[in-house]
Amino acid sequence: MRYRRAFLPGGSFFFTVVTEKRRPLFLLSAVVENLRMAFRAVQTTRPFEVEAMVVLPDHLHCIWTLPPGDADFATRWRLVKTWFTKHCRLRMPPNHARTSKREQAVWQHRYWEHLLRDEADFVRHVEYIHYNPVKHGLVPSPIQWPHSSFHGYVEEGIYLGDWGSAQMDFEGVGYE
Repeated sequence: MRYRRAFLPGGSFFFTVVTEKRRPLFLLSAVVENLRMAFRAVQTTRPFEVEAMVVLPDHLHCIWTLPPGDADFATRWRLVKTWFTKHCRLRMPPNHARTSKREQAVWQHRYWEHLLRDEADFVRHVEYIHYNPVKHGLVPSPIQWPHSSFHGYVEEGIYLGDWGSAQMDFEGVGYE
C-alpha cells in the first residue's frame, strides 16, 4: 500500500502518533518528560515549532510548523521516535516480527498527518488537541490534564481556564 503525504515547505501539520498496540506508555510524568527531551533534541538539529500538543496514555496529537523551504516532517518523526526509544528505559514485551529486525515495539510504524489548510483549520485542530483528554474521559476539563499545551494557551490569554469544561462537539475532526 502506498501512503500519500502532503508536503508543503514551511507548512503547519496536525499529527497523531500512537504507541505500539496502544500500550499506555505515557502514564508516568518521567516518560512524558523523556518525550519532551526527544522533541528538544531533534529541534536542535532540525528546527520546527510545536504549536499545540497533548500527550495521552497511548497516543499524542500535535501541530508542527516547519521552517520556510522545509517539508521534511518524516525525518523529524523518525528521529523523535528513535531518540525516545533509545533514551527511555521501558520494558517492552517481545514482538517477534520486530525482534528479527532489531526493533523495539514502542511506536506504531505509521502516523496520521494532515496539512492544515487555513487559519480556521488550524484553530479547529488546536481545539481538538486541547479537548482530547476530555473526549477520552480522562478529565472533566482540559485544564486538569497536565500533559497539554493548553496551559500555555491559558497563560498567554488565548483561552480562559474553564474553556472546554462543558460538553463540546468536535465530531467534525474525527481523529483518535
